[in-house]
Amino acid sequence: MRKRFFVTGTDTDAGKTYFTVGLLAAAQRVGQKAIGLKPVAAGAELIDGVKRNDDAWRIQQASSVSLAYEQVNPVLLEAAIAPHIAAQQEGRLVTSSRLEGFIKGALLTSHDLALVEGAGGWRVPLNDRELLSDVAKSIGFPVILVVNMKLGCINHALLTAESIVRDGLSLAGWVANTAGPDKMACYDENLATLQTMLSAPLLGTLSWCENEQMAQAEFDNLLSAL
Repeated sequence: MRKRFFVTGTDTDAGKTYFTVGLLAAAQRVGQKAIGLKPVAAGAELIDGVKRNDDAWRIQQASSVSLAYEQVNPVLLEAAIAPHIAAQQEGRLVTSSRLEGFIKGALLTSHDLALVEGAGGWRVPLNDRELLSDVAKSIGFPVILVVNMKLGCINHALLTAESIVRDGLSLAGWVANTAGPDKMACYDENLATLQTMLSAPLLGTLSWCENEQMAQAEFDNLLSAL
């Protein structure tokens, strides 16, 4: 059965790309045809002599289905700032309908699993009138929320989950991600509170793993939970 999800986070650097790349790699290990997309990305650097966004490039490399970089990341903005501001600086207009078209075009390719990763958090502006959440609404995929486990995460997670549901989308589940080598104070208590207060299931926890086998095991468990 084909599965498609939109991946969002509680904020910038919540671990969306770490989650997306890890899950794509887990899918590849079990022989699934997996596609990862990053429709809009802000922040370009030279990779193999060509301007790329590092997150989008890593998503492309982790996907078992081969797509051109321009299909994975059709809108690349130079500055690593809010996408709507970066687009204004470049004299470009990024619209929800355009991104929806890019996504649907890329997903015509045969696949078992597709992950469409957002940028920043849920309410990131694309232009003066539209938000990135409008793209998620237009494609209608269930949403996976990556929660950055740090002070303030309960408020961030609850507000994001409320917005997703208010937008008429299904919150398929959430992932607790520790984005650094040290766990937050009272980690277990915060995790328990989130499990009580979020209506969606906890799909799994991600720790700061220097051991590759341990990290792979976490993502294998996550894949099984979907």
